Amino acid sequence: MTSSSIRALCHSLLLILALGCPPLHAQPLDFATWLAQLRAEASSLGISEPTLADAFASVTEPLPRVVELDQSQPEFAQTFSGYITNRLSDARIERGRRLLVEHKELFARIQREYGVQPHYLVAFWALESNFGDFTGGFSVINALATLAYDPRRADFFRQEFLTALRIIDEGHIAAADMTGSWAGAMGQCQFMPSTFNAYAVDGDGDGHINIWNSLPDIFASAANYLARIGWVDDERWGREVVLPANFDFALSGTSNKLTVSEWNDMGITRANGSALGAAAIEGSIIVPAGANGPAFLVYNNFHTIMEWNQSTFYAISVGHLADRFMGEDPILHMPAIEERALTRAEVEELQTLLNNLGFDAGTPDGNAGSLTRKAVREFQLRYQLPADGYVSFEMLSAMRSKIQ
Repeated sequence: MTSSSIRALCHSLLLILALGCPPLHAQPLDFATWLAQLRAEASSLGISEPTLADAFASVTEPLPRVVELDQSQPEFAQTFSGYITNRLSDARIERGRRLLVEHKELFARIQREYGVQPHYLVAFWALESNFGDFTGGFSVINALATLAYDPRRADFFRQEFLTALRIIDEGHIAAADMTGSWAGAMGQCQFMPSTFNAYAVDGDGDGHINIWNSLPDIFASAANYLARIGWVDDERWGREVVLPANFDFALSGTSNKLTVSEWNDMGITRANGSALGAAAIEGSIIVPAGANGPAFLVYNNFHTIMEWNQSTFYAISVGHLADRFMGEDPILHMPAIEERALTRAEVEELQTLLNNLGFDAGTPDGNAGSLTRKAVREFQLRYQLPADGYVSFEMLSAMRSKIQ
């Protein structure tokens, strides 16, 4: 074995340890050999040699920073009030209002063509890239190659990599200019290559789709994506509401839908105390900060936002930021005191306690997903607590008391 081969083997072994990969038979030892196979696959799919030469020229080894970011986990679970505060600053709201005016003719055309209201497009723009200021400084090709080499999600990122090559091959962007996030999300609307391939459109008519620099392409692509996945152009995303004192929190959650009229008949009002009124549109009650935080009645467009990003906090932020651009009030019923955030270790402890008490929270992993929330709700129902399914320090304390 040559000295260069030994170095390559040692590098691969170190990367395997860093990535937490499975046994060696499941992971190619030599990144260069693996990369050559990937290039051959791309060539067999019809990607041109000039594109392959440009794209693969800079891919020599996995990017350590991408590996680090992919593995990093936040120490604390983010609270709703913290999330909203960090994303809905007065400066961001004022800037969004100015940009709506500055580009009003473009937004009007996009709305006519795709049926998406401008203030929602600007809200996505703000949250995805701070109006284009922060689109990510990673080479998408290098980042996706790094992630495709990791066997944990190899198939997904391999397809994203190949799709990125096709986008380059079609002449939309040069390989060197295809920049994005560490996970491969691209441009001012942060599309993954597969999303670009399925939904991005040429909004300025120049024959190319440039979601990095062309505002017509950026907004037309975002609007086309939303329209294609179910956006309703004459409806809002939702609104803040006030729940009656006797509200049954078992009715909360996106799986429970009733008409506005039915929610109104239960005594639910708008945030300012006025009646919801009578309407046949269906909505769901969600309580992102639990029974002691604000409540929202959300409609179809909220679910469409969740298709873009499967985070309740994100979806509320998009909708509420869009409202603020139009002069509506801040959220009126935020908790008076900032909630005590749970650490990942505490979430894992809560999941363990739930399992020990007979509520299936799955394998404890420190992530409060849907299975954990379902188990919390079942715990709350058994012990006659508000069944909001909310994972909190208060709930952890209640579970600790049941174990003692």
